[in-house]
Amino acid sequence: MKTLAQAPGSGLQWTELSIFVVLFLLVTVLGFIAARWKAGDNLDHLDEWGLGGRKFGGWITWFLVGGDLYTAYTFVAVPALVFGAGALGFYALPYTVILYPIVFLPALRMWSVSRSRGYVTPADFVRGRFGSPTLALLIAITGIVATMPYIALQLVGLEAVLRTMGLNGSGIAGHLPLLIAFLILALYTYQSGLRAPALIAFVKDGLIYVVILVAVFYLPAKLGGWSHIIDASAAKLAQPSAATGKPAGSILLTSNNQLQYITLALGSALALFLYPHSLTGVLASRGRNVIKRNMMALPAYSFLLGLLALLGYVAIAAGVKPITNAATGKADSNTVVPALFDLQFPSWFAGIAFAAIGIGALVPAAIMSIAAANLWTRNVYKEYLKRDATPKQEAKQAKLASLVVKFGAVAFILFIDPQFSIDLQLIGGVLILQTLPAVAISLYTRWLHRWGLIAGWIVGMGWGLIMLYNIPNPSNGKAHFGGSALTMSNLSIFGWHPFSGVSMQIYPGFVALVANLLVAVIVTVIARAFKVFNGVDETDDTDYHADEHDKDLRPIGVH
Repeated sequence: MKTLAQAPGSGLQWTELSIFVVLFLLVTVLGFIAARWKAGDNLDHLDEWGLGGRKFGGWITWFLVGGDLYTAYTFVAVPALVFGAGALGFYALPYTVILYPIVFLPALRMWSVSRSRGYVTPADFVRGRFGSPTLALLIAITGIVATMPYIALQLVGLEAVLRTMGLNGSGIAGHLPLLIAFLILALYTYQSGLRAPALIAFVKDGLIYVVILVAVFYLPAKLGGWSHIIDASAAKLAQPSAATGKPAGSILLTSNNQLQYITLALGSALALFLYPHSLTGVLASRGRNVIKRNMMALPAYSFLLGLLALLGYVAIAAGVKPITNAATGKADSNTVVPALFDLQFPSWFAGIAFAAIGIGALVPAAIMSIAAANLWTRNVYKEYLKRDATPKQEAKQAKLASLVVKFGAVAFILFIDPQFSIDLQLIGGVLILQTLPAVAISLYTRWLHRWGLIAGWIVGMGWGLIMLYNIPNPSNGKAHFGGSALTMSNLSIFGWHPFSGVSMQIYPGFVALVANLLVAVIVTVIARAFKVFNGVDETDDTDYHADEHDKDLRPIGVH
């Protein structure tokens, strides 16, 4: 156990920092080597740079998609939510359990049609399915906007680790280690494309599994067992909050937050594979069998996530206090797990744990920046700025765009309170959910009219943002964008409150999606009644069942 003078964030932890740097340098070398790993003729094509040649097998895809979906922010934010609110934080567990059965079949169809038609992004598919550049542009912009704060949140997780090791300065100097880390990331992603995070994911996931398995056996034994940990957590969460006068949380769901738990879990499950970075991992797979095996095996990460979430209770029992962010003067709740590791583990093992979380920031950040760059290149640059762009020009544009996206995310951290980035990510989840009708449902049917999809998108986006804007958070004094729990009595439809007096809470993204679908159906019925042209579908039925060994399958690297 460390002394008060050695408390997390109180000074440079040289042993931890040294191990962190050594492992970080190892993955940097791997990132540059990745350019030659499973390489095609060249990286001057989006199929090669942005999708790794579309030939990743089962193990590579498992690590890539797992490294993509289970991010550094997941490792620090989920247990931090359990630490602060209790049972509600476990929504992440059922959401990832129900996720894979939900996306099993749509992911296969998306892979097949994208492989057949050379699609690189979900907006490419929408463009081909409906012949609508406008609808494709809306999907692309939504994907880019929703992804940017997601990348910024990887930095939040990385900074939580750096802060715990004593790198907790204010101003630009305080962010210098983060800037160096992301400059290195930007360089090897620019050179190696998707192969870099795919190769690094092996190291990241291996480290994470070791750290978490050690933590869930070693820490409870050291702190008096799970029974004591749960009892201590229940007592701590039941204490009234100084800001609200109400209990901070509970180890059991209450009648008010059960519906929120359900809709948040279901809404998050529906949204996750709509994110462009999630689909990038799917499209990089070699064939349908690879995706099938992965959808069955990826729930192993959900087991890991459940163990991670329990560390929030372990931190309560250990008496962990969040480290104060020197730049804002506020306690950083994201430092709960790093501080727990720093206090309870030997310095050498804490260094390994911090490296695992830090590297866990690089893998998804790289994939997200590549996915956002693909959207920009295919659905904005090529569609509106340079229609005759060659594959080489596309690849060059994507590489440059990936740099812009990364440093745009860094700008969030430098110039905006990191807590605001969290709010933006919350908004991003609601936004990306509104692409479900155009992307996921359209994989099965073209009945919804493109103007219905556009109208539904507008309504879902608008109402979703209005609902989020009107959610306060008394615990931190925020009047707007205070969380993802909308009290049903505050649900307003043009001033009408259909659930007046109901204190139960619900996830606004789910409500917005229902409105989106309703409007899309109504406008579709009207458009079909008036025989409004619904664009030309360039896909055919066989495209949705194509597999890697099919005869006449489009060669990789060809438009």
